[in-house]
Order: sequence, then C-alpha cells, then structure tokens
Amino acid sequence: MTHDDTIAAIATGAGAAGVGAVRISGPKAGDIARAFLGRDPTPRHAHFAAFRDGDGELIDRGILLYFPGPHSYTGEHVLELQGHGSAVLLDALLRRAIVLGARLARPGEFTERAFLNGKLDLAQAEAVADVVAATSEAGARAALRSMEGVFSARVDELLAELIALRVHIEAAIDFPEEEIDFLADPVIGANLATLCANLDALLVETRRGVRLNDGIAVAIVGRPNAGKSSLLNALAGQERAIVTDIAGTTRDVLRETVTIDGATLELADTAGLRDSDDVVEREGIRRARAQLERCDVALLVTDEAHARDDLAFFEGTPAQANRIVVINKIDLAQATAHRAERDGHDTLWLSARTGDGLDALRAILRDLATAGAGDGAFSARRRHVVALEQVRDHLERTADALHGSHAGELAAEELRHAQQALGEVTGAYSSDDLLGAIFSSFCIGK
Repeated sequence: MTHDDTIAAIATGAGAAGVGAVRISGPKAGDIARAFLGRDPTPRHAHFAAFRDGDGELIDRGILLYFPGPHSYTGEHVLELQGHGSAVLLDALLRRAIVLGARLARPGEFTERAFLNGKLDLAQAEAVADVVAATSEAGARAALRSMEGVFSARVDELLAELIALRVHIEAAIDFPEEEIDFLADPVIGANLATLCANLDALLVETRRGVRLNDGIAVAIVGRPNAGKSSLLNALAGQERAIVTDIAGTTRDVLRETVTIDGATLELADTAGLRDSDDVVEREGIRRARAQLERCDVALLVTDEAHARDDLAFFEGTPAQANRIVVINKIDLAQATAHRAERDGHDTLWLSARTGDGLDALRAILRDLATAGAGDGAFSARRRHVVALEQVRDHLERTADALHGSHAGELAAEELRHAQQALGEVTGAYSSDDLLGAIFSSFCIGK
C-alpha cells in the first residue's frame, strides 16, 4: 500500500548544540531531495549539503540522506535532513519541505505507513513507541526485542498451530459421514492441549512484558493510620501524601511513579479500609478496592497486633498478583527489621518513618518489576493480554464443543474466532478504530 501524499515532520531535536532532523516520506521525497541538494541524490549515501529557502538564503548546513522505496523505514521514498538541533532552524527546514510539496505528518504516521506497507506488523509498530517511551533499561531492551519481532514470532508460531488444528477439524465438516470417528481422533485432543499449553506459556511472558513496558502497579492498602501514606512518601523520597494522626485523612487514590534501580513502579496510596458513614470516605474506600482488583502487587501495611486479621484486606486481589505484608512502625514496637514468610505471605518488618528495613522492600519491588527481563524477554501491552485471554476462552469452548452435538461446526467456529483474536495482536485483523487509537499515541516524527 502506498500513499499519494508526502509527509514531513521534525523527527528529533537535541537542543541548540545538538543534532536534529526533518524526516520526509512519500512519492515527492525524491523531488524534495533534488531541490535541497541541487542534483539527484545517491541512494543510501550521506551528502553534505547547504539547505536553502526559496530565495536562496541559507537555512542550515547538514547531512542529506535519501532512501528509495521500498527499501526504507516506511516502505516509501524517505528523505532525512540532518542539521543543527536549533528548533528555529529545524522549523525553517520543515516549512521549506512543506512548500516543496509535503504536508505535516500526523502523530505516528511514519510508523503507521511502515505497518500498512508491510515493513512492520502491529506489535512491532507499537514497540517503536515503547522504545521511545521506555523509562528503564530493562524496558528499553524488552521493547527492542519486540520491535525486532521476538513477540510476533511467538504469536505466529501459535497461529500456525491453531490453523493446523482448524484445518484438521474442518476436514470433518467436509466429510460428514466420517465426522464422528474423525473428531474422536486422539490427535485432535492432543494438539488442542498442546496449543492451550503453549498459549498459557505465552500469556505468562506477555503479562511479564507488560510489566517491563509499563512498570508494575503497586496498591498500598490497609486500615486507617497504618502508615500507608508514610510508606509511599518513603518510597518516593519526598512528601507526596499528607500524613496526620487523624484516621481517614487519605480520601482518594494518590499515585506516584517511582524508579528503583531502573525499574518503574506505579505506587497507589489508598484510603484506609474500614466501615464508614462518611460519604466521601466510603467513595475513597470503593476506589481503594478497585485499585486492589487491578494491581500487580498488593502491599498490605499493618502492625503486629492486627497483621493476621488484616490479611482479609487482600480479598479481591488478582490471582496472579503478588501479596506482601508490611509490618510497619517497628520503631515504636522496638522490633528489628527483617523478612520472613508468615501465614503463607512474604512479610517484612520495617519503619516507614525511620527507613529501617526499607531497602529490603525496595529490593523486592525491583525484582518483581524486572522479573523475566533476561534474554528473550519482550515488551507487550495490555491489549495483547486481553487478545490472548480471548483466544484462551475460545479454545476452552472448542474443547467443550468437541464433546457435544454438532461438534465439528461449533469447534470450527470457535477456532475461527480464536484465529481472529490472535490476529489482532500482530494486525492480521485490525479495525480502523484500533489503528487510530494506537498510532495517535505516538509522538510526531515517528
């Protein structure tokens, strides 16, 4: 797929003393290159050039690079003008490119064209934005692996297995007189079980990839005055939450992004959990429980006297979330900081006020955020998890259908839906609304 229009945008900018660029893509890129260079550019060759406006006045001096399609990032003719990083000079270059026939690119339009022209699949295209937005070294490495196709290759392997199973089952529909015996073939059940196991393994890695990409969501919960806000302030290294001796001070969810040794944490300080007649406090408690239901890590802040009773506050935590009990205020109890497993939960004794034992909690949270960040880890997005969970639902219904009446038709229909859900990850199936939502989140020039 090619486009009739030519787009241009400032791709990078590194300040007045740095290097910036204007990137141009489309059928007129070659003509614009000739206008700036004064002759035909040599493909994939760096030309030192004087960039001039329509009156011949010098705009800047820099490097001109021309990549004829389809051997370019977008699959179209691409021109890059590298100059000094001054925003004024880059803007003048951009305006000159527009006069010569380009238009200003929309956010993400370069990568969108790369996807539409088959240079990247959708998961790889999303990884481009994830590389740019990475807030940790582990996240950046994982996003690079996704951009290079590691995640997509795993999805394609599953897709091949699913299609093979679908062909096997649909063959029974084509030969109805043999359907019962055909669908009773143990190979079908074995292949479906293998497909489900491989999907579950990919789901685990995909959820891990979301953590590497977005960081982990940490919900700090507990009864009023347990020290939740003090713990958030201690982890954030600044006074972000109001701390008082008055129960119910925290009425809403207070969020803070914290980086620990390159790992990103989204901390959420929540209202104290208790029965309350106060309308505002009850709403804060409702929001606290909602935060708990979608967290990656639940931090229960309590004290020695209430620790076992407060374990009930973990109710509603997702099954895959980590649960950590923090016995706070050891400075008042004259206890020592330590870590142990108690009542089936990882438990730490610390003081948010003095900081005693806080390093152990930081280490645990860092390890959870970077778990699986080794070789082969890839970044992912929450929509990928949702799509794979939909595939899992359709495969479960396929297994149920194989044991009922009209087994062939029902199983084939569920597998068709599973294939479509799986295709949404890489863009084999995608709506215009989905593409618009994805690429609108990109920065201009990407």
